[in-house]
Amino acid sequence: MTKQERATRTRRSLIRSAAIVFEQHGYAQARLTLISSGAGVSTGALHFHFENKAAVAEAVVVEASRELREMSGAIRRRTDTALQALVDSSHALAERLREDPVSRAGFRLSCDAARTAAPDLRVQWHHRVRELLDEAAAAGTLADDVSREDAAAATVAATAGFEVLGRHDSGWLSPYMLTGFWQLLLPRLAAAETLPILDPAGTAATASNRIPAPAAATDEAEAAAGAAPEEVAAVAEAD
Repeated sequence: MTKQERATRTRRSLIRSAAIVFEQHGYAQARLTLISSGAGVSTGALHFHFENKAAVAEAVVVEASRELREMSGAIRRRTDTALQALVDSSHALAERLREDPVSRAGFRLSCDAARTAAPDLRVQWHHRVRELLDEAAAAGTLADDVSREDAAAATVAATAGFEVLGRHDSGWLSPYMLTGFWQLLLPRLAAAETLPILDPAGTAATASNRIPAPAAATDEAEAAAGAAPEEVAAVAEAD
């Protein structure tokens, strides 16, 4: 493994560890020592990649933003209609919020405008929802009397609400909840000839877009729990 590859691996591990720490302790109480130990490196190695805690938090949000953008784009390429892509993207987002600490922490951190200049993920999601609704309207798959602005607001409000409620009860982010929401909304959104071909439970495009946690981050975080101090120092020196 080259030095650059090791640095990239360590940075990814630090971002994932930071997401877990921010989620467990909150931004104010998060400590850089917890983040570095969770990644299996020293605080010196952390400072090689990030100037301070704010920079780490911003990196978490930026990574969550990238994942959200790539997820929705990949799903659209695999679906026949923009409305189905919207349904599938919401299911994939809910799954990420259930299973991916970077996505969860990214959404929470991005809401604190005073703390980070990184993208607001709810605004990003709203823009994507509106893009897909505009595309559906242009293709004639959206009902004629539907306001795209109102439809986007309802979709974002519901999915953002699931995200907040899901912090304390993951059942709010379950496929069952999202399916029920789309069963309620799709008959109002979709043109009559389009509705029968839409699946409120999501299609195979949702499942095929699952991205597992980086092995490097998982391995290093687990190793940190049992690593001897000299082993941690060795990782730091390698970076």
